This record gives sequence, structure tokens and C-alpha cells, in this order.
Amino acid sequence: METIFSQRMEPRYEELKQLYDEIYPGDAEAFAYFCGMLKKCLYNRKASLQILDAQRLAEPEWFRSNKLMGMMLYVNAFAGNLRGVQKKLPYLSECGVNYLHLMPLLESPKDRSDGGYAVSNFRRVQPELGTMEDLETLADQCREKGISLCLDFVMNHTSEDHAWAKAARAGDEVARSRYFFYDNWDVPNRYEQTVPQVFPTTAPGNFTWLEDCRQVVMTTFYPYQWDLNYANPMVFNDMVENMLFLANRGINVIRLDAVPYIWKELGTSCRNLPQVHTLVRIMRLACEIVCPSVLLLGEVVMEPAKVVPYFGSPEHPECHMLYNVTTMATTWHTLATQDTRLLKHQIDQISALPSDCLFQNYLRCHDDIGWGLDYPWLRQFGTEEVSHKKYLNDWFTGKWPGSPSRGELYNDDPRLGDARLCGTTASLCGMESAKTEEEVELALACDLMLHAWMLTQSGIPVLYSGDEVGQLNDNSYHDDPDKAADSRYLHRGNFDWEKAELRKDTATYQGKLFAALRKLETIRGSEPVFRSDAKMTAFDTGSVNVLGIRRDLGDEHFIGLFNFSPKNVPLLMRGENGVDLLRPEITVNTQIELPPYGFIWMKTA
Repeated sequence: METIFSQRMEPRYEELKQLYDEIYPGDAEAFAYFCGMLKKCLYNRKASLQILDAQRLAEPEWFRSNKLMGMMLYVNAFAGNLRGVQKKLPYLSECGVNYLHLMPLLESPKDRSDGGYAVSNFRRVQPELGTMEDLETLADQCREKGISLCLDFVMNHTSEDHAWAKAARAGDEVARSRYFFYDNWDVPNRYEQTVPQVFPTTAPGNFTWLEDCRQVVMTTFYPYQWDLNYANPMVFNDMVENMLFLANRGINVIRLDAVPYIWKELGTSCRNLPQVHTLVRIMRLACEIVCPSVLLLGEVVMEPAKVVPYFGSPEHPECHMLYNVTTMATTWHTLATQDTRLLKHQIDQISALPSDCLFQNYLRCHDDIGWGLDYPWLRQFGTEEVSHKKYLNDWFTGKWPGSPSRGELYNDDPRLGDARLCGTTASLCGMESAKTEEEVELALACDLMLHAWMLTQSGIPVLYSGDEVGQLNDNSYHDDPDKAADSRYLHRGNFDWEKAELRKDTATYQGKLFAALRKLETIRGSEPVFRSDAKMTAFDTGSVNVLGIRRDLGDEHFIGLFNFSPKNVPLLMRGENGVDLLRPEITVNTQIELPPYGFIWMKTA
């Protein structure tokens, strides 16, 4: 192990030291502790994980393959606990899943958890979900089946119930130095002049008064989530060690939650500051030394200009992959407007990025949908931000005449028109409101078209658990006092295993959806043109309703057409003849007609 540590540390030492000194100038003791911690973590890495490290080092581009298929789920909603998930691994394999994202499961207070994002102990699992040993066993089983396991790492803050926070509240000055404590509101009020509010309706402000200790503490998200002070090297050292502890339990992908927020500086927005990128780069180097098979997934829910820097540079990479949140939101905008121009514009921007920029693509996740669209670009068509957000929210909550969608709003602020949207994919596509067979088929076509579009994108496609069988909204959350105030529970309902059994019956919409998705996923995994290093471009189809995508990899060529409208759309292919990948016996002619929410995947000569 000494040799391995030296081989990995030596080529990175100078950069590591330089970056550490940028953040913590002259603190040689803290840096020495950090290096010693890395060595200890490497020594504690078990043999099976070291074997995986060697395999991944031999195939460093493994995660850019077209063969990865992801799913994200809540352990309790999916199978009760971690042992339940172990028993359901055959189902996940049936779904074609080889990348499994478990939503937050570390210890957090039941009544003040923000869905598990208020961690009180980074080394314990929430008791009702199991133990750390159960998590490690699940990770071992997933690794044996070729499934990479992803886990959230909440690094911006801790729960107020964390041992550090409890000690700080009791007056421990060392513990207080881990957070942002103030005797009065003078400095907090100066921060408030430049720092935006995350939840202005449900959790206004960025600070909380603690009556028991007569102190003010920074709480960017919720009052029970205390922001960590990363200007303190003790915080960074300990949090990186917590991250590596999870990696040594067998977690293959670490999702860096709310990473743009981690560095605070008076007089700034406290978002995306240069120090954030320095810290993430150090974390990347730490993983390369201790656990080179582990990937960093950055959660940067912002516009593209602020997202892309989190990839770092080819010489100094940061995150291995990032969420494609803008394309997700733009996709739903396109569905509501039946206008693909903004989505094409979005794809043009992504296509211009270096080919090593890898995104995690999705239609839905555990969170709400925020309408962070490119409004300056939309303004050329007479689209104004506030009125457009209202239209989108009215459409997807079924208030707009003729809309089949059934969603709910989260953090609705009528003054700003800045509400966010909740709902499952199927319910937002109209399955919940469908009363006739024709309406069911239309909702199913919409659902499938959106998934086909998501699977066409470059990167790693990820399903939200339940979407594979068209699970509907869980309206019962309204009757649960622990959940009723948070409309995100609308799409966080328990997995309906009884309805999931219908996946085997292709006479049901669940069966039709499941079979069609598996066919698409299988095709994607077998065609090299879907690799992440293939060139993807959008093209004008002659119809504002239809998105056209071209993918090219050497001699492999692909055309995808996606009708975002509930009507037939005739198209002229302009000489692009090809073979339908879903029905290989069919040659696609130059003149075609896409049915309502129809799509075509085809290979061209």
C-alpha cells in the first residue's frame, strides 16, 4: 500500500499543496493532516474495491459508454429498507439498471430532515433504513452484478442535530468555528444585501436566530440546516474524510449536493465563487489518490454558463459529470408550448462544449422542476419571464384549458411568479387525467416520446423509480401531517409493486410502457452511435413542433425525430433515408408523417 500511495500521491503532490495553500495559506499543519488522512483512507480500502480501482484505471473512459442505464430511488419508498433493496436487485436487473442512485439515507432528524438533506451523522444510516453494514453489503452485491452505486454527499451544511452543531450551540468555540456564528444581526444583515434567498416563501432569509444561545447562525436553506464554514481547514479535512469513508463502503459515485454554495464571502452572492472550484479540484485529486474508481457528480442547478465550469479543464478536471438540469426543464417547456426552438438552441449550446463534458440526463427526479429557462433568448419571440412561468405552471397543474397534465406547485410566490412544479412523468404527460382509451394512448405516446428523447442525449440516462411503469402522483401525501406541507411528496410516493406486476401484461399501459422502454434501452446499449463521444447536433426539421437530432460516430449515423405536439405532423426528410431502429424491416422514406407525440429512431447511410 505504501508503494501505491506514493505512486498516486507523487505526481499530484505539488498541485495539491499549491491549491491547499491558496485556500488555507501557510497552514502546513492542516495540510500535513490532510495528506495523512488520505493515506489512512487508502490503507482502509478493502481488497475488492482496490481491484475495482485497478479495473477502472485500466479503462478510464468506462463511464462514457452507451451501456450505462441509471435509476434513482428512495430506499423506503422502493423497498422499505436497504435489505429490501437487496431483495429487489433482480427487478432492477430486469429494468436494465446498472447505475443505481440511492436518495439521501444517512442519519437525519425525522421532523427536520428536508428529505434527508439535513445530515446529523455522516457515518450512520437512518435507523429505519438499516445500518452502515447493510449499505456496505448492498454495495458489495451491486458491484458483483455490475451495478455502480451512487449516494448523495450533503456538503454545504449539517443538521442542527449533528454533534458539531450541538457542541457549537452549547458554547464550544472550536465547534462554532465550523459554522457561521454571530452575536448580533450586523454582519448577517450585510450578507443579506447580496445573497439571494433559496426558499423566500417557506424559509426566508439566510440566517436564523437561536434563542437558547442568543446567537445568529447562517442557514442558507432551512433553519435546521447550518452552513459549514469551509474557510476553516478542519471542516474541509473532516468532510473529505467523511466522503472517503462512504467511498470505502463501496459507493462508486458521490453526488456533491448544492456544491456551488459551499464557499461564503461577504459582499458576494455566495454562489459559484472561485474557491468552490479549488475545493472541488482538491476533492477530485483526493479521489484519484484514494479511490480512483469513484466518480464525482456535481449538483449544479443553474444556467449552462454557471454549470460548465464545474467540469474544470482537461488539465485540471473537477467533476466527472453534472446534472443536465437546463435540458430537463426546457424539455417540459417544449411539451407545454409545442415549440422546439428553445430546445434546439439548448442542444446547440451543449454540442459546442468539449466532448469530454458528460451530463446525467433525466426527465424527473426527487426534486421540483424550476423554470430556469433562457428568457433573454426567448424574449425575441415575445416571451416574458413572469407571464411564461405562470403559463407553464397553469399548464402542468391542469388549470390551462385543454391541458391533460396534473401537477402541483412548490414554493408558490405569486409576486415573482417563481413557483416550481411537482409531479410524476406519467401524471404530467396526462395519464392521471386520462378517462378514455384514446386519452390513455395519447398520454402513453407522450411519455414514450419524452423518454426516447432523453435516451437520445449524450451522457448517462437516469429514470426516476416508478417512471418505468408509469407510476402516477401520490395524492395521499396531503393526509400525512409530516408531508402535507411539502408538495414534492406528490412524486415521492411508495413504489406500487402491485401495479408494477402489470409490466408483464402488454395489454396494460404499464406493460406497454415497460416493454417499449426496455426495447429503447437495449437498442441504445447496442448501438455505438449513442456513445458519449459521438457528435450530437440539432437540425431544422421544417416544423416548429418536431425536434431533429443527428448523432455521428465514425461511419455510424443516426437521426432522431420527436413530435412535441398532440397532432399529426408531415415532414420531408430531405434525402435522409434510413432504417427504423425500432422496426428494422421498415425503410424510412423521404416523406413521412409523425403521429401525435410520435418519434423515429433511425440509422442512415
